[in-house]
Amino acid sequence: MKTAFASLAVLPFTLAAVHQIAVGGDNIFAFNPNNIVADVGDVLSFQFNVKNHTATQSSFASPCTKLLGADNLTPVGFNSGFNPVAPGSLDLPVFNVTVNDSKPIWVYCAQKNPFSHCAEKGMVFAANAPTTGNTFQAFLNNALASGNSTNATSTTTTTSATAAWTSPPAPEIVTVTATVTEGDNTYLTTYASWEGSAAPTAAPQPVNHVIVVGGSAGLVFTPSNITASINDTVTFQFESKNHTATQSSFSNPCTELAKTSSTGQVGFDSGFMPVGVNDTNFPSLTITVNDTAPIWGYCRQTNPTSHCGSGMVFSINAVEDSPNNFAAFQGLAIHNFGSSASTTSSGSASSPSSSDSGKKSGAIRASVGSVSVFVGVVAVVFGMML
Repeated sequence: MKTAFASLAVLPFTLAAVHQIAVGGDNIFAFNPNNIVADVGDVLSFQFNVKNHTATQSSFASPCTKLLGADNLTPVGFNSGFNPVAPGSLDLPVFNVTVNDSKPIWVYCAQKNPFSHCAEKGMVFAANAPTTGNTFQAFLNNALASGNSTNATSTTTTTSATAAWTSPPAPEIVTVTATVTEGDNTYLTTYASWEGSAAPTAAPQPVNHVIVVGGSAGLVFTPSNITASINDTVTFQFESKNHTATQSSFSNPCTELAKTSSTGQVGFDSGFMPVGVNDTNFPSLTITVNDTAPIWGYCRQTNPTSHCGSGMVFSINAVEDSPNNFAAFQGLAIHNFGSSASTTSSGSASSPSSSDSGKKSGAIRASVGSVSVFVGVVAVVFGMML
């Protein structure tokens, strides 16, 4: 493993925490987690995944530009440089940064080929961002707003710290009819999707994608944005506290799909999965992917705050080069259901009762007919991970 180390200061020995941050991944343009709290002496450990990314320090006002000194010419922040990682590589570069003080640390990916990961995808990270004023969400908004500037050649224009959040456009739904061949069997399938979705072809060898729900990373799904083929399975593994994996829609990220669908879709729902602090027998939910249309989901826990409104959402097969990508989905969840949004929304879920914690009736109903391979049917399996 190739490791670089950048220290913001020389510190006396302390029992420091190491915060592991995944950088990029298979069709993922994000730091995960992207917003943390770290103590003085803690280490930010950036681990680079597939493609070619950086971890470069910036400022709140100029999210997608290297942090400069008083002369506005000399870079003074840390910079990992580019870290190319080939698909399937097990040698993942790591770049460590030691936290010197409690001031906010702003970071971005400087990759601009074939597009700006920072300005167009919102690939930014923060440590110790304030909870009011110059928040992480405002930093992310600034980054995305910088990509929409009408004066791309200007180097003196800065984005306002109070840039307004812009709602993504409503998805353009198209109906697709396709033939799916699996072995000696051929199926005609029709489904609703978005322009740009991958063709509905089955994987030669189905893959199981594991998504950790909660765990040491906090209020996140890890990874939170994946690409899966037909017949692949996705296993949600619950590792801490009490979360759910609940299907929703792009336009209503924090509301169960059954409550918003105009076509009668039920969607999957794990129900609440309580996990004790010392538990090692993790409950899980496994779904089978039957088409390549985007699948959107969230955690519907609202005690003491909305997990979805905190950005605890996930996507499968999001069209990343469209306005309706994962970053837009997560931004919509935070904007509409975050702590500053109304708590009376239909997407709010009450604290789980004892009966809800062990009851999976919603997901069982969703699995009726799951033996069919026709698109729109999701097979749901509950299990325990040892």
